[in-house]
Amino acid sequence: MKKLFILLLVILCTACGTEKQKKTEIGITQIVEHPSLDDVRKGVIDALKEKGYDENKININYKNAQGDFGTAQVIAQEFNNISDVIIAISTPSAQAAVNNIKNKPVFFSAVVNPENAGILRKNVTGVSDKSPVKKQVQLIKKLLPEAKNIGIVYNTSEQNSFYLTDAFTKAAEEEGYTVKVKGISNISEMASALDAILPTIDVLYTSIDNTVASTYPLIIEKSNKANKPIIGATKSFAEQGALAIDGISDYQVGYQTGEMVAKYLNGEKIENIPYEVVEKSEIHINKDVAERFGIKGE
Repeated sequence: MKKLFILLLVILCTACGTEKQKKTEIGITQIVEHPSLDDVRKGVIDALKEKGYDENKININYKNAQGDFGTAQVIAQEFNNISDVIIAISTPSAQAAVNNIKNKPVFFSAVVNPENAGILRKNVTGVSDKSPVKKQVQLIKKLLPEAKNIGIVYNTSEQNSFYLTDAFTKAAEEEGYTVKVKGISNISEMASALDAILPTIDVLYTSIDNTVASTYPLIIEKSNKANKPIIGATKSFAEQGALAIDGISDYQVGYQTGEMVAKYLNGEKIENIPYEVVEKSEIHINKDVAERFGIKGE
């Protein structure tokens, strides 16, 4: 009888332990913190909650690589050991995840061109935040009809930024603009790059670029001093002081990613969940900046 009691106690304790282990471990890796990527992460978490995956069902472990790709690799290695699902926000974080995680589901978010980034695998899917560059060129034409020279500063080591800079340049040149491009390799070079390019242009274009996003207050400060308007690619740029943007919602990119993760958690195989591109773009105009440049209406 005593042995039977002990056996029942062991079974009950095991059941209790199993119950505690039912939470799905989700690792979110993000290359750096700035408003655009933070909005993506918020969208992911909100979508999961709205699909029924709150703190009672999942445990979210968030790590930020502080802009360092080596750190992103270490985070990916850690998540490969402890996480059931990995969400990689930004192209560098997605590349680090794919380099290190082969047998667990990886969902990328805010990756401009997953094909060019080389991240598409059987265990990988997600949501692209490819910018509508042709619409952005048209926005410049509409708001700044006298502009002829467009400037771009971008990080040459960011694959997504290189791709978008090339795409925007081609779209702008087709409309007769001269595009002046300044490449940098890190945050510390942004100030000197702006000092060199701003005197030679009529408008500055700021693309989806983590180095650009991380230094946006500096970009606004120097552009204001040079009296040069900025056309940007994400809503947060307009909120921080750009004249206007025509771009997709960072929050929506994250939200769609969260919906995809929920599908997987509901039993759908990741290889049956194709990656998505957010198609709808939105125009946001900073009215205070528009007034300063004498632009009325939309």
